Amino acid sequence: MFKAILIEKDDAGYRAGVTELADDRLPEGDVTVRVAYSTLNYKDGLAITGKGPVVRSFPMVPGIDLAGTVETSSHVGYKPGDQVVLNGWGVGETHWGGLGQKARLKGDWLVPLQAPFTPAQAMAIGTAGYTAMLCVLALEKNGITPEKGEVLVTGAAGGVGSVAVAVLAKLGYCVAASTGRPQEADYLKSLGAAEVIDRNTLSAPGKPLAKERWAAAVDSVGSHTLANICAQMRYGGVVAACGLAQGMDFPATVAPFILRGVTLAGVDSVYRPRDQRIQAWQRLASDLDVSKLEAITTTIGLGQVVETAGQLLSGQVRGRVVVDVNS
Repeated sequence: MFKAILIEKDDAGYRAGVTELADDRLPEGDVTVRVAYSTLNYKDGLAITGKGPVVRSFPMVPGIDLAGTVETSSHVGYKPGDQVVLNGWGVGETHWGGLGQKARLKGDWLVPLQAPFTPAQAMAIGTAGYTAMLCVLALEKNGITPEKGEVLVTGAAGGVGSVAVAVLAKLGYCVAASTGRPQEADYLKSLGAAEVIDRNTLSAPGKPLAKERWAAAVDSVGSHTLANICAQMRYGGVVAACGLAQGMDFPATVAPFILRGVTLAGVDSVYRPRDQRIQAWQRLASDLDVSKLEAITTTIGLGQVVETAGQLLSGQVRGRVVVDVNS
């Protein structure tokens, strides 16, 4: 038996809560993991509250991240005792995920826990931090260096934004952090932000082209915010787009792309090939100041997940939420 968050949908409605489950309820897979830590991401919040069509089959154990130890394996790449990490691959949506004490998965979805991270630290990073690193890699791939100019990070007090600010600052970039929570200014500056700006300056409908400012940007917001960022990019600028907190629409024009040569780089973290996942985790090991993780992270138990999911969606949660599934 093991405990997990279980989402159910039936004639009685949509509900989520801590449930005790038998091991034979676990889905198919060639690796069974004893989970140590999971996380609570924006997508998990949508799944748990039912405020977004994330879950594709019921009942469902949510959780797009996990870190733990292999318990049994018929996969050639893993043996009992191996420490592993999972991000994405549809877990928590179409396949039972990490917000439980056990998970049965496809071994091809896993990557080894990257030294020097502990399982708790890996989940303090989680999909959000791994996505942030993918965004940084996208900027580098398109020629962005610290000498090019300011880099904007939107949704900066959230999980992706917090890690992006910390990584970019350590790499020597001048980072401007956009947030709707002015009370988080000191927190963002402690991560390395040189400036904190009000998200309201970006979130309303704007001009097709605006004054050039940003050399690059990491955007987890979408909608008008992404359109305004593109309009404010310097010639040859690059925007890494990875989220839709404001909306999935993109009310922009082609002007920034054909008049200023702006590049819009889409960043998907769910189905990235294994080699790119390992590259991102290796770069996190070298380019993320581990001492920043404590300030970024709040740790909760399974019993606090449902309440915290609602707080996350309403913008009341700073940084990353790690879930100790055994407490």
